[in-house]
Amino acid sequence: MSKVHVKKGDTVVVLSGKEGLRGETGKVKAVMPKEGMVVVEGLNRVKRAVRPNPRNPQGGFVESEAPIHASKVMPICPSCEKPTRIRKRVLPDGTKARVCAKCDGVLDTK
Repeated sequence: MSKVHVKKGDTVVVLSGKEGLRGETGKVKAVMPKEGMVVVEGLNRVKRAVRPNPRNPQGGFVESEAPIHASKVMPICPSCEKPTRIRKRVLPDGTKARVCAKCDGVLDTK
Protein backbone atom coordinates (compact mmCIF):
# COMPACT_ATOMS: atom_id res chain seq x y z
CA MET A 1 0.00 0.00 0.00
CA SER A 2 1.45 3.36 -1.03
CA LYS A 3 0.42 6.92 -0.25
CA VAL A 4 -1.00 9.04 -3.03
CA HIS A 5 -0.26 12.79 -3.14
CA VAL A 6 -3.72 13.73 -4.48
CA LYS A 7 -7.12 13.48 -2.82
CA LYS A 8 -10.66 13.14 -4.08
CA GLY A 9 -11.87 16.56 -5.21
CA ASP A 10 -8.43 17.97 -6.11
CA THR A 11 -8.06 19.67 -9.48
CA VAL A 12 -5.15 18.06 -11.33
CA VAL A 13 -3.26 18.41 -14.61
CA VAL A 14 -2.05 15.34 -16.57
CA LEU A 15 1.73 15.47 -17.03
CA SER A 16 2.31 12.59 -19.43
CA GLY A 17 0.55 9.77 -21.21
CA LYS A 18 -1.64 9.59 -24.29
CA GLU A 19 -1.31 12.44 -26.80
CA GLY A 20 -4.84 13.72 -26.16
CA LEU A 21 -4.47 13.66 -22.36
CA ARG A 22 -1.24 15.62 -21.87
CA GLY A 23 -1.92 19.06 -20.38
CA GLU A 24 -5.63 18.40 -19.74
CA THR A 25 -7.11 19.30 -16.34
CA GLY A 26 -9.93 17.74 -14.36
CA LYS A 27 -11.23 16.93 -10.90
CA VAL A 28 -10.21 13.71 -9.12
CA LYS A 29 -13.27 11.45 -8.88
CA ALA A 30 -11.70 8.49 -7.08
CA VAL A 31 -8.34 7.51 -5.56
CA MET A 32 -7.09 3.92 -5.41
CA PRO A 33 -4.02 3.97 -3.12
CA LYS A 34 -3.38 0.21 -3.28
CA GLU A 35 -2.97 0.39 -7.05
CA GLY A 36 -1.49 3.91 -7.06
CA MET A 37 -4.17 5.07 -9.51
CA VAL A 38 -6.63 7.97 -9.74
CA VAL A 39 -9.78 8.47 -11.81
CA VAL A 40 -10.05 12.00 -13.24
CA GLU A 41 -13.47 13.33 -14.24
CA GLY A 42 -13.87 13.65 -18.02
CA LEU A 43 -10.38 12.33 -18.87
CA ASN A 44 -9.07 8.99 -20.20
CA ARG A 45 -12.48 7.97 -21.56
CA VAL A 46 -12.77 4.36 -22.79
CA LYS A 47 -15.57 2.57 -24.64
CA ARG A 48 -16.49 -0.97 -23.68
CA ALA A 49 -18.88 -3.35 -25.40
CA VAL A 50 -21.61 -4.46 -22.97
CA ARG A 51 -23.98 -7.37 -23.44
CA PRO A 52 -27.66 -6.83 -22.70
CA ASN A 53 -28.33 -7.16 -18.96
CA PRO A 54 -30.99 -6.02 -16.47
CA ARG A 55 -29.17 -2.73 -15.91
CA ASN A 56 -28.64 -2.09 -19.61
CA PRO A 57 -31.32 -4.04 -21.53
CA GLN A 58 -30.26 -2.65 -24.90
CA GLY A 59 -26.56 -3.57 -24.59
CA GLY A 60 -24.14 -1.71 -26.86
CA PHE A 61 -21.19 0.51 -25.95
CA VAL A 62 -20.69 2.13 -22.54
CA GLU A 63 -18.23 5.00 -22.13
CA SER A 64 -16.47 5.54 -18.79
CA GLU A 65 -13.32 7.02 -17.26
CA ALA A 66 -10.33 4.69 -16.86
CA PRO A 67 -7.78 5.15 -14.05
CA ILE A 68 -4.49 7.02 -14.59
CA HIS A 69 -1.34 6.34 -12.57
CA ALA A 70 -1.03 8.88 -9.74
CA SER A 71 2.56 9.77 -10.71
CA LYS A 72 1.28 11.15 -14.03
CA VAL A 73 -0.92 13.83 -12.44
CA MET A 74 -0.01 16.96 -10.48
CA PRO A 75 -2.39 18.99 -8.29
CA ILE A 76 -3.17 22.59 -9.20
CA CYS A 77 -2.88 25.14 -6.38
CA PRO A 78 -6.16 27.06 -5.93
CA SER A 79 -4.38 30.29 -4.93
CA CYS A 80 -1.64 30.59 -7.61
CA GLU A 81 -3.46 28.36 -10.16
CA LYS A 82 -0.25 26.54 -11.20
CA PRO A 83 0.66 22.83 -11.06
CA THR A 84 2.63 22.28 -7.88
CA ARG A 85 4.19 19.75 -5.58
CA ILE A 86 2.65 19.26 -2.16
CA ARG A 87 4.34 20.02 1.14
CA LYS A 88 2.90 19.18 4.53
CA ARG A 89 3.02 21.82 7.23
CA VAL A 90 1.70 22.30 10.76
CA LEU A 91 -0.23 25.57 10.96
CA PRO A 92 0.05 27.93 13.96
CA ASP A 93 -3.26 26.64 15.38
CA GLY A 94 -1.82 23.08 15.47
CA THR A 95 -3.66 21.58 12.47
CA LYS A 96 -1.83 19.80 9.66
CA ALA A 97 -2.25 21.12 6.13
CA ARG A 98 -1.25 20.31 2.56
CA VAL A 99 0.54 23.39 1.23
CA CYS A 100 1.61 24.57 -2.25
CA ALA A 101 5.40 24.34 -2.65
CA LYS A 102 5.46 27.47 -4.85
CA CYS A 103 3.29 30.02 -3.04
CA ASP A 104 2.65 28.41 0.40
CA GLY A 105 -1.11 28.52 -0.30
CA VAL A 106 -3.11 26.00 1.74
CA LEU A 107 -4.78 23.27 -0.35
CA ASP A 108 -6.67 21.71 2.57
CA THR A 109 -6.36 20.95 6.29
CA LYS A 110 -6.64 17.69 8.19
